[in-house]
Parts: sequence; structure tokens; C-alpha cells
Amino acid sequence: RVGSATSLNSAVINTRLQELVKLFKERTEKVKEKLIDPDVTSDDESPVTSPAKSAPAAAPVPPPGGEPEKDKAEEDEHYCEMLCCTFKHQPWLDRLKNYRFPSSIDPLTNLMYVLWLFFVVMAWNWNCWLIPVRWAFPYQTPANIHCWLLMDYLCDLIYLLDILVFQTRLQFVRGGDIITDKKAMKENYLRSQRFKMDVMCLLPLDFFYFKVGVNPLLRFPRCLKYMAFFEFNNRLEAILSKAYIYRVIRTTAYLLYSLHVNSCLYYWASAYEGLGSTTWVYDGEGNSYIRCYYWAVKTLITIGGLPDPKTLFEIVFQLLNYFTGVFAFSVMIGQMRDVVGAATAGQTYYRSCMDSTIKYMNFYKIPKTVQNRVKTWYEYTWHSQGMLDESELLVQLPDKMRLDIAIDVNYNIVSKVALFQGCDRQMIFDMLKRLRSVVYLPNDYVCKKGEIGREMYIIQAGQVQVLGGPDGKTVLVTLKAGSVFGEISLLAAGGGNRRTANVVAHGFANLFILDKKDLNEILVHYPESQKLLRKKAKKMLRNNNKPKEEKGVPGDPLIIPPKPDTPKLFQAALAAAGKMGGKGPLAQVRWRLKELKAMQA
Repeated sequence: RVGSATSLNSAVINTRLQELVKLFKERTEKVKEKLIDPDVTSDDESPVTSPAKSAPAAAPVPPPGGEPEKDKAEEDEHYCEMLCCTFKHQPWLDRLKNYRFPSSIDPLTNLMYVLWLFFVVMAWNWNCWLIPVRWAFPYQTPANIHCWLLMDYLCDLIYLLDILVFQTRLQFVRGGDIITDKKAMKENYLRSQRFKMDVMCLLPLDFFYFKVGVNPLLRFPRCLKYMAFFEFNNRLEAILSKAYIYRVIRTTAYLLYSLHVNSCLYYWASAYEGLGSTTWVYDGEGNSYIRCYYWAVKTLITIGGLPDPKTLFEIVFQLLNYFTGVFAFSVMIGQMRDVVGAATAGQTYYRSCMDSTIKYMNFYKIPKTVQNRVKTWYEYTWHSQGMLDESELLVQLPDKMRLDIAIDVNYNIVSKVALFQGCDRQMIFDMLKRLRSVVYLPNDYVCKKGEIGREMYIIQAGQVQVLGGPDGKTVLVTLKAGSVFGEISLLAAGGGNRRTANVVAHGFANLFILDKKDLNEILVHYPESQKLLRKKAKKMLRNNNKPKEEKGVPGDPLIIPPKPDTPKLFQAALAAAGKMGGKGPLAQVRWRLKELKAMQA
């Protein structure tokens, strides 16, 4: 029992020692990685104090000459119990009280400002659409006048808040600097054309209600706030991912509004001539707005089938309608064509490139198998990227913005390449801008064994397989997204830059490629990084060229393993026994070894 207990304790101690050795190895690797690459942050997190393991509870000590303090948890913290967990939650009323309106607003990026513009545009649309209706049709009556006035003055309040609260806080650019000073922003707004139009929108013509009655035409200046509408369009299109859909809806709304105004004018003309007085005017039956809108559609779109005007007023009105309808409808059709054309410009470019390529292949009688692969590449590249060449999109951006995009897309992958760890960060940034994206089809050879390597590959999406073996078709390893291969070929010289295996795309693969020529142009400006890369490349080549036995990998198994050598001390003892000529055990062993050597010979 004592022996079993001792062996058990030794096993536990041995297991614990192995765990400690493993932890020390991991810590050493992390420290080494941090020394090589200073950008690598530590995985250790600062300990968080648990509520259950806080300091021992003690009675609150009252301040001198006073009473004990109240529990702050009851005063400041509010909790909302949900299921079995307790979440801290601040009441919405307190959050509303503690909210502070920003002193300056960025009109280009602030979503709150875009939301406010939406309410301003809704108030503007209320005035633009309903002022003509209330003026022409008998929908405003003494029974519902209070509802109309309530909505009117609510829209006026939105206009007023826009002037006093938002427009005076908008940032602007002067001499290349973003101005956020309150006084400067206010003065900039007061000197702008926008302020003059906003003041005209709120002209107090409503005081004439006391003399002429509630006439909706007195609110016509409220429709002059069109600048907010166009600003809202620009801000919303910058946010939406498919802005052409909003453009189509907006163009359709233009057409509907022109028909709306024409229907109001037709009812006013009919009332002026007398409802049902002639065959041309509205006869007063059915829903007045729907009937007049139907007449406006037939007139502006020039469908025909309308009754002939009888009086001079009706003839002039109809002629103006025809002229306006032809002009407005042609403008709407042209604008709709531009919107749809801009939305499908990329698709049109893709189809034209594909058609030109197919025409070229048919002219030179390229085999159908090759043509099918080319068509597959076009379709997959377009559907996966939305474009055929990413560099065409980024070429219009400034160099700094291209670098920012390249860092967000590729830096995490390139910084993990062992060859580039420890290099100048700016050198890596310059290298990121030289990466180009290439799509490989299934079973396409990325590189072949024996060819000269001039590129490094980074897998962005998909998988590639490294093939080897006697037949060259055995899958040695499968590389997934984020893996890097071919980096040694960028710096190898003297024949060391030949590919050592075949690499084939397993399915569709999107790779980033760095050319050797581009890297050499970058390294001219970074001599220290160039020396480090040369040193690392030579070390990697030596490791790759070592035989298997030197790397610790077992070589080919032998049928008869070799006999281990005789220890040196034992050989010295045998030699001394031979010199002494004795007949002891050593002499017999020496004689036996001679016989074995003779048999082996």
C-alpha cells in the first residue's frame, strides 16, 4: 500500500510538471512572438472583480457627527429582472433628462440629422400635396377646419425648429478646416441662401385669415422649402446600398405629383365654367378627385378619347395641358432612362466584355471546353465581386484611402506571414497596395512543380490543394482562407525559387497575388527590412533542403536495422586486455567480438 501510494503521488507530480512545462512553453512562444512583432497584443485580460467575491461585508461607518450613508444601490442603480438574470437598466426618463443635444452637427455623416430631414421633408410634402387639394376641391369645410389648422401649425413648428435648432449647428468647411464654433456656424447660416428661403417659407400670411377667411393659397410660401428636400435626397442616397431604387421611386413621385396638380387645375376650371355645364367639364358625379385624376392622366400622357372643348377658355386650357403633358412626360421618360441606365451600368459593362470575348474566341475557333471555362470565370467573378477588376474601382481614390481599404482587407492576413514578421510596418503598408485579386476555377493550376516562382499567394476565399507523391496527384495538404504560400520564391536566388509542388484550386478560389518585381521596388526604400527578409529566406531554404533524417523525420525503414556502435569506454577496456594478454572475461569478450567481425566480413 505504501508503494502504491508513492507511485500514485509520483504520477500526480509528473502530470503537474508536464502541465507546467507546457504552460511555460506557451508563454515563451507568446513572448517570442511579441518580440518579433510588436503589434501582437497580449491575450491576457485584466481580472474583473466578481460581485460574489467582493470585499467582506462590514457595517457602514457613519461620518463624524452625522448619520450612516444610505445604500447607493437603492438610489443610483435600477435593475430589471428578466428570467434568471438581473440586468442594470437606467430608466428612459433619466436618460432623457441626462441627454445633451450636440453643440455641432456633421451634416454628411450624422444619422440623427438625416432623420430630422425626413420629418422636415414630410412637412414640406404635406404643404405641397394638400394646399392645391384644399384650394380646388371642397374638402376643407367649417366642420373640419380645426384639423387642417392643427396639421398646418405642426408643420410650421417643424420648420421653426429646423431654423433655430438644427441649421445653426451645422458644421462647414472654410479654408480646409472644419468649423465647429457656435458663433461661426450661426453666422454662416445667416449669410447663406438657405436662411433667406427659410424665412420666406415662414412669412406670417396667416394673419390675413381674419380678413379673407382661411384660404389655403396664403400658405403657398411653405412650399419654398425645397432645399431641404434635395439635401435629404443626397444624404439618403449616400446611406442606401441600392440608391437607384429610391431614385426610381422619386422619379415616379414627380410624375404622380404633376398629375395631381393637373387634376386640381381641371376641377378648378370645371367649377369656373360650371360643373356639368358642357361635355368637357367635370359633371359632378362620383368621387371628384378620382374622376379629375383620371382625366389628368389621359391628358398628360396624351392617350386621347377626351371630349372636345367648347368655349375659348376650355380650348386654351386644353392646349396648355397638351403642351405641358408632352414636355413633362418626355422629361420623366428621359430621367427614368438615366436612372435605370446608371443602375445597370455595371451589368452592361459586364455583358459587353463577355460578348467581345466570346466573339474573339469564335473568330479564332477556340475549343468549346476552353470557351466554357472562360464563360464560367466571367460569371463567377461578376457574381462574387460585383465587378471584373477591383483595381478599376480603387484607382479613382486618393492614395491614403486606398491604403486604408487595403489595411482593412488584407493586413490581418499579411501580418501573420512568418517571412514578414519584424519588418517595417510602412513597408507592409506599401506592399498591401500592390496586391491584386485573381479568381481561379476548380482544378486550375495555381502553380506547377519546377516552374520559376515570381509571386506570393494569399487565399482570400476558397481552398487550394498541394499535390505531390510519385504520380503528382496525392493531396499533401489543403490550404484554406487566410493561408499563404509561395513567399520564399519572392527572395530566393540561385535556382532556389523553383516551385517544389503542384498547387491546384479546390473549387472556386479567390487569391491575392504579390509580384516579385513589386516587392523589389518596395524594398529599395527599406534596406533594413530587405536584409531581414534575405536572412529569413536563406534560413527557410536551408530548412527545406535538409534531408529527412536531419529534420527529425524518419527516413525509409530498413529490413535489418544497423548494429549500434561499441561504447568507447568498453573499446578502451578491450584494447587494454589485449595488450596485457590476460585470460580473463574481457579477453574472452574480445576474442568473441573478433569472431563476429570475421563472420560479418
